[in-house]
Amino acid sequence: MTPTETMTAPLSQRLKSMTGETHDRLDRRIMAAEPFADIANYRRFLAVQYAFHRDLDALYADPVLASLLPDLSARNRLERIGADLADLDAPVPAADGTAPFAPGAIELPPALGWLYVAEGSNLGAAFLYKAAAALGLDGDRGARHLAGHPDGRARHWRAFTGALDGLSLSGAEDARVIDGARAAFTRVHALVERHFA
Repeated sequence: MTPTETMTAPLSQRLKSMTGETHDRLDRRIMAAEPFADIANYRRFLAVQYAFHRDLDALYADPVLASLLPDLSARNRLERIGADLADLDAPVPAADGTAPFAPGAIELPPALGWLYVAEGSNLGAAFLYKAAAALGLDGDRGARHLAGHPDGRARHWRAFTGALDGLSLSGAEDARVIDGARAAFTRVHALVERHFA
């Protein structure tokens, strides 16, 4: 995307363009960890997912965000990841004290960036869901959080990005959304390093 295109593109497209390198680096690291090689590695993957979604948990209950983004509370996957961990007799990972958001103290631009990453991971989970199926897991056991939305992943994603692109943000706020998305990708990368060390 050229600088001119970047300035005029919808926010969701700018996010994709401006975080692409960070996103690709994370994808390569996750695949190098072979999270679907066996159940033990998949448990580690679930621990990463749980820790990341616990970071986001306060966002899904925030009334300001809920007024801007469709079905926000229903998009929260933390409980489903917890159920997936329980299915596999895996412990909930201990909190590490680095949660970026607290109820009542949520700044909109970075929160939007983190939610973009979470929602994008849900869109991309179709491939992961198939990989989990090879381990005997599905939407009823062990891979609930990877299952697609009843309306379809693409439609669910478009509803989110449509709302995101419809927001009226200043240039400085846009930049903070992008910084928030980069921070979210970096956080997941750190969690992968910790749980697959």
